[in-house]
Amino acid sequence: MVATSHDVMPDIELYQPADEATALDLASRLGNEGWLLGGGQDTYGWLKDRNKTPAAMIELTQIDAWKGIKEISDGIEIGAVTTLTEIANNPLVQSRYGVLAKAASVVASPQIRNVGTLGGNLNQDARCWYYRRGLDCYRAGGNICYADSPEGLNREHALFGASRCVAVSPSDTAPALVALDATMVVSSSSGERLIPAEDFFVGPDRDILNMTVLNDDEILTAVRIPNTWANAEFYWEKVADRNVWDFALVNIAAVFKVSGGTIEDSRFACGAVECTPRRLEAVESEVRGQQRSEELAVSAGEIATDGARALNYNNFKIPLMQNLVKRAIRG
Repeated sequence: MVATSHDVMPDIELYQPADEATALDLASRLGNEGWLLGGGQDTYGWLKDRNKTPAAMIELTQIDAWKGIKEISDGIEIGAVTTLTEIANNPLVQSRYGVLAKAASVVASPQIRNVGTLGGNLNQDARCWYYRRGLDCYRAGGNICYADSPEGLNREHALFGASRCVAVSPSDTAPALVALDATMVVSSSSGERLIPAEDFFVGPDRDILNMTVLNDDEILTAVRIPNTWANAEFYWEKVADRNVWDFALVNIAAVFKVSGGTIEDSRFACGAVECTPRRLEAVESEVRGQQRSEELAVSAGEIATDGARALNYNNFKIPLMQNLVKRAIRG
């Protein structure tokens, strides 16, 4: 008698549209039963762990209109299916928007960057291991946050914005796009929406089940970066347990307009400290019009963590975040 294993992949329909209209029609028709597939680096983990069971997948990698990097009248446009390697190595991105090139260059590993897409990196779901294991936490429709409990293991979790869920945004490219004041191009069969990057991501106080504003029938098709911060001085740093593969413990993206040592304007965003990329507007106000100095760096670093609430095991993130802000201001 031969034993039959039931530990097999579920039956999933695969659609591979070759043009925009077909992809958008599929997204509209399938709704929440359709899983958008780019490089698949997040998708296959979910399927392997049996914690997501979509009825169908819509693979987007055949749609040339959503690939590549091009100049537009007020900056550049990057297709959401463009790989992270292409973004990291693109001369236009490197020269004008170096903070994004740097952020893309440290996502995961070279092999993952070669197939992983910008859209996938921005839309990936929370990495909290309780959620990923399929436990009935708030984000999975239950009534508990296992990470935010007396016994919770929460070293990688949030300092800000906790509302039933303390998972963080795992994207490295998201803080860079928030700092660059990018716009997300969101398409559906009924039209197009333009959404500021800062408003694209949502916290659990607004939507406990989703991390972006995308509706079931919508697809992030492109990201537009304006000339506002082109050629600006920038600072990027990612602190992780390992330099390859690991997600950030804290990362920072900052862009500056500096003249004669005076910071005329700036934008700061941190990742892995909140469910969304955290814009540091208080820091921006603190440094605006100021000469770079150690005193300014220290005061801005302290301001950056106002309102932080440490969990059992992530108190180290507070001085880490402060130090990253200081380093950015020092240049």
